[in-house]
Amino acid sequence: MITARILSSSRTKRTHRVQTSHGRTGNKAASRGTGRVRGPDHRRQQHELHGFSLGELAADADRIWQHGVIRAGMSRAQRLLDVIQLLRSHRRPVAAGRLAEELGVSLRTIYRDIETLKGQGAHIDGEAGIGYVLRPGFMLPPLMFSEEEIEALVLGGRWVAAQPDEPLGKAARNALAKIAAVLPDDLQRSLETSSLMVARRDPAAGDTELPVIRAAIRTERKLRITYCDERDNRTHRTIWPIALGFFDSVRMVAAWCENRDDFRHFRTDRILSITLTERRYPRRRTDLLQEWKQQEGMSES
Repeated sequence: MITARILSSSRTKRTHRVQTSHGRTGNKAASRGTGRVRGPDHRRQQHELHGFSLGELAADADRIWQHGVIRAGMSRAQRLLDVIQLLRSHRRPVAAGRLAEELGVSLRTIYRDIETLKGQGAHIDGEAGIGYVLRPGFMLPPLMFSEEEIEALVLGGRWVAAQPDEPLGKAARNALAKIAAVLPDDLQRSLETSSLMVARRDPAAGDTELPVIRAAIRTERKLRITYCDERDNRTHRTIWPIALGFFDSVRMVAAWCENRDDFRHFRTDRILSITLTERRYPRRRTDLLQEWKQQEGMSES
């Protein structure tokens, strides 16, 4: 197995260093006291790393990382996965300098890693001096999470599950259960025994409308609502909901309002009645969302 080869290589290198300390072997690096001996095992290890498939890199890095025995060889396997993850988190080209800074390595190392990943089938576009971007559709097979990422997933899932939106809460619990089912045993225990707690929120006005609003956003369908503003003025409106904001005490719908011919915000606790129509709004929600963000001064991430 790949894991066994790398661990074996690490043990060989460690034995070689011990022999050097006893004076039975040595080279220029050892004579300088650097403690690094670069022999045939080192070259073979580099060759094996270049021969990994992305799936093998992920699977073996995951197993070794989970058990806390990352060796010198696997540190590069983990770094290659980190490069992929960083590229996946950006929609625009990322400069090699930024990648190097994030991972704490040199520019030369990043350029070499990019070429290695391309050779293993990763669809990475770009070049030195411009930046790199990972084409949409590339998936990394195994689920790999750090302890911090596990805690973020647990906290987020438990927060959603504690909200009065029962369908969304059930979906959050199911999602956490599915993630737990495919995690290694030690991380599964971390997820199931997490001490991060969320207080359950009591239902409030406007909560019953949330599933209907979410359905309208997903399907790009118009809503007819009766709305009561802060002055107790009631109006009947047809809106195209594009986003739903969750604040500490209120929920807010961002929508295009046909009555005002502009974007408007509606608190869900002031919606007196709501009807999901069969009519789709005539523009793509993603385009409307981008326009709304620009109008609100939100930066694109």
